[in-house]
Amino acid sequence: MQEQAILEVLKTHWRASADGDLDLEHAIYHEDAICDYPQSGERIVGRNNLQALRGHHPGHPSGFAVRRMQGSDNLWITEYTIDYEGRAMFVVSIMEFRDGKVAHETQYFADPFEAPEWRRQWVGRIDG
Repeated sequence: MQEQAILEVLKTHWRASADGDLDLEHAIYHEDAICDYPQSGERIVGRNNLQALRGHHPGHPSGFAVRRMQGSDNLWITEYTIDYEGRAMFVVSIMEFRDGKVAHETQYFADPFEAPEWRRQWVGRIDG
């Protein structure tokens, strides 16, 4: 699959995720796809299990914004923010494609934090 085609598939996936369209959101995955959450040590095996897990999340996202997508060949990374129950989380999704669909995804979730005052003289602020 050419890179532009994968980029369009990813845009559709993330838009569907933001809109809460579970069927379209999960159309990107192989039936036997694996999704890992390293921070909690969880592995979800199979598109149906992944869709069911996300569909039963008690605090459905209220905001979603892709910051950037980058990749080549069969490896693509998306950075985005997602709001759960009034708090923003920063997420990195690493997707490995096989035959045009996601075979393996790893997601990392991070809470925002206040920058320490001591390093203020060396840093700028990221807008957005």
